[in-house]
Amino acid sequence: MTEAALSLNNVTAGYGQTHILQDVTLTINRGDRVAMIGRNGAGKTTLLATVMGLTRLHRGTIKLHSQDISNLRPHQRSMLALGLVSQTRDIFPSLTVEENLTSVMRGDASLDEAYALFPRLKERRKNGGTQLSGGEQQMLAIARTLMTEPQIVLLDEPLEGLAPVICEQLMQAFEALAADGKRTVLLVEQHAAAALQFANRAVVITNGSIVYDGGADALKQQPELLERHIGVAQA
Repeated sequence: MTEAALSLNNVTAGYGQTHILQDVTLTINRGDRVAMIGRNGAGKTTLLATVMGLTRLHRGTIKLHSQDISNLRPHQRSMLALGLVSQTRDIFPSLTVEENLTSVMRGDASLDEAYALFPRLKERRKNGGTQLSGGEQQMLAIARTLMTEPQIVLLDEPLEGLAPVICEQLMQAFEALAADGKRTVLLVEQHAAAALQFANRAVVITNGSIVYDGGADALKQQPELLERHIGVAQA
């Protein structure tokens, strides 16, 4: 029987009294590679933030491996092996690459894993955060999250604003992360083609509600749905 890694049941959430997500129900199984796509403002980032406890949950429940985490604070969810790489690339700019990584290291996490995934970081391990390019900062943000040993990795538009060659390197890294099936990856991304190429499953959000939840390959064969909800005719 497939194990549910993360589940949202009738979740309505937002900021203050504003409702962004509307009665969202979603179950993500262990080892899934999920591409979450939709137009700007559809609620994708809010969904990730809600999973991490960064929004106001008005209704519904959130479970991590069948444990109800609806009332846990963000740091408590992180301790349960949930990791978020946000759009803002939250690194410590005054610390070196290596200090950024070791400052959050938990358990059996090792620098070798981070450097194997991103060799460029090893080359720049003594450089400060402000000395890195945008792509290198994104690599560091991802590697830093991995140092917390997450079983579920939430990636919020990691390719935004980056050169195509860096985007390709990041997608290769995500493939490596998910290769053994032990990590569950939820990728929110505007680059629909890259996201669907990576994913085995796709979720489309419009106006805070899920309008498609199914196979990534099947979604590619529905250009009318992609055009209507994402703004692209094919992916």
